[in-house]
Amino acid sequence: MINPAQYRAARGLLAWSQQDLARAAGVGVVTVHQLEAGSAAPRRATLEVIQRAFQAAGVEFIDENGGGPGVRLQKRKPEERNR
Repeated sequence: MINPAQYRAARGLLAWSQQDLARAAGVGVVTVHQLEAGSAAPRRATLEVIQRAFQAAGVEFIDENGGGPGVRLQKRKPEERNR
């Protein structure tokens, strides 16, 4: 399960505002704000569309593996680096 800090970190890696994430995921800004604040329990479908938006932008979520959960940008393929 991805936690609110991971969502905030993912947005930071992409330099996205909450509005940018809301637009990319097709959800409301209030939904993004509540998710990141941990103030509401969003529906599973909402979490899935937000996660897919991040993944489409190159974000990879790292599970708890003894070192704590995290987030990183995926390595780009050599042909993508030249763009």
